Amino acid sequence: MGKSSGSSGLFKGISWGVTGLIVVSLLGVTLWKVFPSAAVVAVQPTQTRAELPATLAPISTDAPAAQAIVRRVSLTTDITSVPNFDVVDYTVQSGDSVFSIAQSYNIKPETLLWANYDVLQDSPDSLRVGQVLKVPPTDGVYYQWKDKDTLDSVAKMFSANVDDIVNWPGNNIDLTNPVIKTGTYVMVPGGQRALVQWIVPSMAVGQSGTSNVGQSTCNGGPVGTISNWPTINHYLSGYDFSPIHQAIDIAAGLGAPIFAAGTGVVTLALVGGYNGGYGNVITIDHGNGYVTLYAHLSAVLVKTCQAVYAGQQIGRAGATGNATGPHLHFEVRFEGGFVDPWFVLPK
Repeated sequence: MGKSSGSSGLFKGISWGVTGLIVVSLLGVTLWKVFPSAAVVAVQPTQTRAELPATLAPISTDAPAAQAIVRRVSLTTDITSVPNFDVVDYTVQSGDSVFSIAQSYNIKPETLLWANYDVLQDSPDSLRVGQVLKVPPTDGVYYQWKDKDTLDSVAKMFSANVDDIVNWPGNNIDLTNPVIKTGTYVMVPGGQRALVQWIVPSMAVGQSGTSNVGQSTCNGGPVGTISNWPTINHYLSGYDFSPIHQAIDIAAGLGAPIFAAGTGVVTLALVGGYNGGYGNVITIDHGNGYVTLYAHLSAVLVKTCQAVYAGQQIGRAGATGNATGPHLHFEVRFEGGFVDPWFVLPK
């Protein structure tokens, strides 16, 4: 009986001890979950990331949201988004064109020409390496104020709005006293003017039906449609047709043969001289309202009033007149107006 009582007491003691250990363990786990910062090991300022104890592993996603560390977003200013209101100078580089320069500054080619009439004379073919161009910050007309100009007269001249001129920040106009001094350059946003074209008149054969500024002394000849390319190459080496370049510049090396694009009569065969930028130039009246023009030639192989036939050689390619390199400047005119050559050349 004594042994039984002793064993029973020992068993009870062990049971209570185990129970106590379980309670203490559960209490410790509960405290760790509720107060995780209590488990963080203090780190000395001199410790590196590699020296941090393993107990500093990322906090479990099971931890309460209130204990999460939040990183504040740092806002910065993007200076590239600041609008530009100033006219900048650009020096023409090798390989540049009026179109590529305008595209790089996100403006229209016309805007670039209008701002640089004294340099380019409204002709994209006048571009030369080393020229310094004024590049406006927006589309419109960059204009030098003249004596007796008024806001109303200038706005009317360029089909623009007075408010747009006055409120353009780059013009720095005093809104309480909007007076602009003679000689001051101002930006006319959205303004436009007619381009000055360098055009050689295409004389017409008498009774041909072609409406031009005048008629040649030629009395008539064969009639035909535009049915041939004027060059061996069928691709461009310069400008395409556009409102500021009413022709196409076809690839043709120095001395390459130039052919009549259609049957007709030569109404112009100029050799020597600048000839308005065309240099050596030929025009052919096709007798059906169409006239074709071939410019910058190095040689002219036909004469005025000579009958020619589609595919016949009429000259050689060159770079005379206003040209930076050998090519054929090819125009098509119909009853005095310009036609995109791509519409009539054979595909």
